[in-house]
Amino acid sequence: MSKLILTNEVSGLGSAGDVVEVKNGYARNYLIPRGFAVIWTKGGEKQVESIKTARDARALASVEEAQELKNKLEEKAIRLAVKAGVGGRLFGAVKTADVVAAAAAAGLGELDKRKVAFVAPIRSTGDHAATVRLHDNIVATLKLQVVNKK
Repeated sequence: MSKLILTNEVSGLGSAGDVVEVKNGYARNYLIPRGFAVIWTKGGEKQVESIKTARDARALASVEEAQELKNKLEEKAIRLAVKAGVGGRLFGAVKTADVVAAAAAAGLGELDKRKVAFVAPIRSTGDHAATVRLHDNIVATLKLQVVNKK
């Protein structure tokens, strides 16, 4: 087992600044190469504190603000215009950055693309869903309308 300090949020594992213990292969082959974690050391406590303060600065100020943003995001569908071929099949897939840009264009506020997740990859036009983690216990479900860009 390897003891690591998470530098980014990893779903199912923890948030940035958490100290976790994972299997060696998961740490060596996935978390460390992708920059999601660093190896824990005795001097790492200072690093944990700096990561947590940076995470808190990026986090929404309060639960009330997060709840308010959740209500605003779930209120109406976000429209995404993307290139599609015959039968509504997309050239590629919708990315989290596309959803963040569409939400900002719709006046729904700034979202962190690292906190957006898709229920399933979006590769066709139509109605789809995505989730956004706004706070520790607050997750908004976005309704996405993917349409063909003319």
